[in-house]
Amino acid sequence: MPEFKLTRRAFLVQSAVAGGGLLVGFHLPAARSLLAAEPAAAVATDQQPVEVNAWIVIQPDDTVVIRVARSEMGQGIFTALPMLVAEELGCDWNRVRAEYVSANDNLRRNQVFQSMSTGGSRSIRGSQEYLRTAGAVARELLVTAASRKWGVAVDDCRVNNSIITHTASGRTLGFGAVAAEAATLKPPEAVFLKEPEEWQLLGTPVPRLDTPDKIAGKPVFGTDVEVPGMLHAAIHACPVFGGRLKGFDAAAIEKRPGVVKVVGLEDAVAVVAESWWQAQQALLALPVTWDEAGHGQVDDAQIRADLEAGLETDQAVTVAVHGKPEAAQSAAEQQVEATFFAPYLAHATMEPMTATAAVHDDGRVEVWVPTQNATASLEAAARTAGVDPLRVEVHNTQLGGGFGRRGANQDYTIQAVQIAMAVGRPVKLMWSREEDTQHDFYRPVSMARLKATLNREGRLSGLTVRIAAPSIMTSLGMKANDGHDPFALQGLSDPFYALPAYRAEYALRTLHVPIGFWRSVNHSQNAYFREHFLDQVARVAGQDPYAFRLGLLKEAPKQRAVLEAAAEHAGWGTPLPAKTWRGIAVETAFGSHCAQVVELRLEDDNRFKLLRVVCAIDTGHVVNPDTIAAQMESGITYGLTAALFGEITIGRGRVEQGNFDDYPMLTLRDMPEVETHLVPSGDFWGGVGEPPLPPVAPALCNALYAATGRPIHSLPLSKHGLHPV
Repeated sequence: MPEFKLTRRAFLVQSAVAGGGLLVGFHLPAARSLLAAEPAAAVATDQQPVEVNAWIVIQPDDTVVIRVARSEMGQGIFTALPMLVAEELGCDWNRVRAEYVSANDNLRRNQVFQSMSTGGSRSIRGSQEYLRTAGAVARELLVTAASRKWGVAVDDCRVNNSIITHTASGRTLGFGAVAAEAATLKPPEAVFLKEPEEWQLLGTPVPRLDTPDKIAGKPVFGTDVEVPGMLHAAIHACPVFGGRLKGFDAAAIEKRPGVVKVVGLEDAVAVVAESWWQAQQALLALPVTWDEAGHGQVDDAQIRADLEAGLETDQAVTVAVHGKPEAAQSAAEQQVEATFFAPYLAHATMEPMTATAAVHDDGRVEVWVPTQNATASLEAAARTAGVDPLRVEVHNTQLGGGFGRRGANQDYTIQAVQIAMAVGRPVKLMWSREEDTQHDFYRPVSMARLKATLNREGRLSGLTVRIAAPSIMTSLGMKANDGHDPFALQGLSDPFYALPAYRAEYALRTLHVPIGFWRSVNHSQNAYFREHFLDQVARVAGQDPYAFRLGLLKEAPKQRAVLEAAAEHAGWGTPLPAKTWRGIAVETAFGSHCAQVVELRLEDDNRFKLLRVVCAIDTGHVVNPDTIAAQMESGITYGLTAALFGEITIGRGRVEQGNFDDYPMLTLRDMPEVETHLVPSGDFWGGVGEPPLPPVAPALCNALYAATGRPIHSLPLSKHGLHPV
């Protein structure tokens, strides 16, 4: 392949950026496969699309197709990730469209697309560097191809809006005219990425690429999939976690209309029929016996007793310590102590778990699945079918919600493949709402004990916290090193507050209820524990909660900035109407800093009206401010739902909730106004989807505490008779 060299001057000229600015050199000697075009797909005629590199395909009419390896589930990454590429590429955004990466293609090409996991608010912060680099490299390939076609120096060409211009002669070429030549060039070893002040697309409120299709009802969700010859399956797993299927009487239902087969799995039974309704009705009538594996008597009281024992055990692991907490307690003028409880929570995705699978006679396996991790879906399907992963094709569909449920846990994919193998035809498996609620991987139940000490001046001199909770790592089959699960103390193991003495401990509790990643993971409980407790400490110290926090944030400028912004925009300290109260909280999670103020009106002792939530967030750099605002509203809604109503309870070893009548969601009537204020400090890339959730529960509880004078040591609020109106 021909080679070329990129000079700093060439970059400045080609980018056509006014003012220049400092540039960042970027070397990828170990990742050239990421930037290189694949020979099989690179060369094409002028009438065919051309893959310039793995991420970018250019069509003859200058349309730019940008591939997306992460999953779109409403958070806006199908637009934000292409924006990263397009900014460096210099293309016309109006000619950009996005398409999903194939997990099979990623495997065949030696993971050229890197991670396909969508979770932990990592889509942008985890891939921005290599996506921007892919755009920059493709731009240089295209400009070099044009310069050679004209026989001019690269330095004399510039690119903007998918047009390459020779500055001296004014000649122009579109991307489509030089894409085939560009694909034959060897990519550079290094490129210069734009400085933020040179961005033209990033940081602007770009309309989402998928909105027009969603308005027209075009996107295909998992429940929309139709495959020729497809059957439908309804499933019921052992209601007691850890139990197994003992037996079932297929004869009792096999003559019902549409029923094709009853399929027994290790811990579940499925009915396959011509329609899902026929399968579900037959399943409800199917006599089934279960082996409850000794867990059939477990209930909430037993679980709570186990957690309480964790708060007292001498087997807890010290996760973080600095200063002398014991000395602070001995010298304390005042001490404050509180014990908190947070329940199990379900994900409650609007679309229940579903997957369609086809196991072909030639050994190929296809799955159509709304997944947060197409690689995990592929691996699960291959393992279940006993085939080489290269024989599996995953067709990504749109997701009707994920929140962590559709990532590492691929039980629905496995079940669909198992059932398809059993019947020898394609099968769409869809869980009922009850199955979805009662067989989740729940947010861990958790208890916390916090102790604070105050000196004679009323200043916080020490803080200790102990968490008793099950381990997500253990639940997923990973090892919790030395009894410590880093997820369990998220937000507590490395506090941003300036605490003269501090200790954090974790007591691992092994319970039979399956747990997993839930939106913001353990930040959602731990921020509530710490931030609501700090309001109690501030009251004992006789200080305003906002001022009290500011005094602890002298060494945390980013957290201080978002706290000040939220307070300022909420009018903290200004007079409020009668019966109106505010609460404030701040948290650092998933690489971003977020503070919120909740404002409410107390109607009587038990009822309140949520008025507004003022949210300030620092994500470092901003890709699309509209996406951030939407995710703030989404995370706050999800967090309010959990704080107000969310609770999964266990009785006789099983979940007692089944549908939205007993596991309710926040309604439009109860939704407050949400104000989002961006406070970008610009020197890092933070997450967006999860950071807005943790502060909202403590801010709400702090507002109610201010209104009633009563702290709230357990959630949900409905258990205390507190309800929005």
